[in-house]
Amino acid sequence: MITTLHIKNIGIIDDLSIELGEGFNVLTGETGAGKTLIIDAINIISGGRFSKEMIRKGENYSFIEMNLYLPENPIAIENNIIVSREIHSNGRNSCKINGRLVTLTELKEFMNNIIDVHGQNDNQKILNPKYHIKYLDNFAGKELLNIKDEYKKLYKENVLLKKELKENLGDDKEKQRKLDLLQYQFDEIDGANLKENEEEELEEKRKVFMNSEKIGKALNQADISLGEGAIDKINEAIKSIEKISDIDKKYEDKLCELKSIYYEIQELSRDISSMNSDMYFDENERNEVEERLDLISSLKRKYGNSTKEILEYKDEIEKEIERINNLETYNEKIREKIYNLEKEMKKLADKMHDLRMKVSDELNLKINKELSDLEMPNARFITNIIKTEYNKNGIDEVEFFISTNIGEDSKPLAKIASGGEMSRIMLAIKTVLANTDSTPVLIFDEIDTGISGNAAKSVGEKLKIIGKSHQVLCITHQPSIAAKGDVNFFISKKSKDGRTFTNVRKLNEEEIINEVARIANGEITEIARKHALELRKTA
Repeated sequence: MITTLHIKNIGIIDDLSIELGEGFNVLTGETGAGKTLIIDAINIISGGRFSKEMIRKGENYSFIEMNLYLPENPIAIENNIIVSREIHSNGRNSCKINGRLVTLTELKEFMNNIIDVHGQNDNQKILNPKYHIKYLDNFAGKELLNIKDEYKKLYKENVLLKKELKENLGDDKEKQRKLDLLQYQFDEIDGANLKENEEEELEEKRKVFMNSEKIGKALNQADISLGEGAIDKINEAIKSIEKISDIDKKYEDKLCELKSIYYEIQELSRDISSMNSDMYFDENERNEVEERLDLISSLKRKYGNSTKEILEYKDEIEKEIERINNLETYNEKIREKIYNLEKEMKKLADKMHDLRMKVSDELNLKINKELSDLEMPNARFITNIIKTEYNKNGIDEVEFFISTNIGEDSKPLAKIASGGEMSRIMLAIKTVLANTDSTPVLIFDEIDTGISGNAAKSVGEKLKIIGKSHQVLCITHQPSIAAKGDVNFFISKKSKDGRTFTNVRKLNEEEIINEVARIANGEITEIARKHALELRKTA
């Protein structure tokens, strides 16, 4: 539900905040005070059209903000949502959901699931045939919806398999070109005979080759220093300590340490001497290393960032080559899967069709009864179901039709010309579908246009019923509708310093009686108040 609506700089609205309530919210007031501007603002924040002429004179932007409370709503991550839209005279448009910038399309998609405005045809989901099957299925209930969920899983799998089959049955020349390319890539990688970690080992060799002169000098110097200096000096130290080793244990221990060092340095000297002797750089070997690294680098540019990735790509190519070479066998398996899937889909689709045909009669009956209550006794609502090709909803297309007068052909809902008729038709449908419609906020803009007192009374009763499961906002000029409100607001205007301002006041019980009396009689009299009290009691 909408908890707070804040409007700034739209028409004669300067800066206005309205705290709406649960159930049936009624907006009444003076002509030209800004009631319709409030609905316009809701349309705008729902992603609707905006004209810069709507910006309040003397201002350069308009701003609408809405606080929403959406408990257990599947489209909302959080229960409390703040939505805003700011539009400047230069065309700049800023939309936000909980402080996050979104596109106008994203805003419209989000709000489309929350608010349904009746009175502006382009915002009525119920006029759009693509939603009609959803309304009918929700009215049908769990049995049909469970079958539909099962069917959708099969349908999705079927679509993917058909797509794959279509791609597999492409142009033979294109298929051969693809096979030739894959075979070339496979042969190029396979011919390279790559091994994991090979590149790292080659890089180490290259590093040695590049520093060969430096390495040779260092090893030679180390060999000389150890052989001609260190070993002889340590040997002399050993001989010196041997002379005193039998005097004290500590000298004997040091003698052992020196001998151990002597043997270790002898071993180290032999290793360095051997490395020095082995220092031989073959120019051919160096060239081979460079060529091998160039080859690996070339393969990396084409097939992966590392030897491991290149080898993994080779495995993928091999599988794809095998798949293409055995494509007809593979395609036959896909065809068999599609055949079995469509057998199951047909069973489920036929069940859904039978259920829809059965429940459509019940829906038609209930909506036609509501239309009769709304003084449209000759209207006939028809749920038109036709069989088509397989689609995501089964084999059915559903569209709501209506005939408003005896002798007239039924027409799609969107082609109903009369605004008053349209409002009552929408109300009748919404009354029947109230418990299955997941849209939490329903707004009716002057739904009472062109209806009589009895019809207005019925309209008020229907809105009251819908208000038990939805938040309803309604602008009205009918006392019998205003008297049914759970929350009533009075819209007025005032002038100050040559400017006009819209004002909204939430009415208490006494003020509601007076307002109903004013609407009924044009002025508040005792007789009008008594009539208003009666209307209020029946509410």
